[in-house]
Amino acid sequence: MLNIVGKISNDIAEKLGYELVDIEYVKEFGNYFLKIYVDKVGGITLDDCQKVSEELSTKLDEKDPIPEEYYLEVSSPGLDRPLKTDKDLKRNLERDVELKLYKPFENKKMYEGELKNYSKDKITLKQNGNLVDIPREYISIIKLSIKF
Repeated sequence: MLNIVGKISNDIAEKLGYELVDIEYVKEFGNYFLKIYVDKVGGITLDDCQKVSEELSTKLDEKDPIPEEYYLEVSSPGLDRPLKTDKDLKRNLERDVELKLYKPFENKKMYEGELKNYSKDKITLKQNGNLVDIPREYISIIKLSIKF
């Protein structure tokens, strides 16, 4: 069921110029919720979510891949969501991120800086004007750095 919903959601998101980031189907307080997370370079707006929701709702009603009654929610993935894929990293180049490591690299288990580059082997951050390459195998989680 989620494969069908994922394909439909991805096709609609791409058609509208967005990226499908994640899908969840959960039961909360006795109700089912289909949660669709979309994003784009520069961030997603409420209007963007509404466009996806309207098209997706119509298509899901046509195909009817989910047997039970559910609520459809379309939203951004949120600022505190881990950056997991290369698409996530590409979308967030030049933004400040926090990295937590499994084990120390150069005597540190946490790094913060501007995401400058990435490859299959390393993440490059700019810290205080200097570039730091951190091996991906050391990294447990990457998140956007939230500053107020």
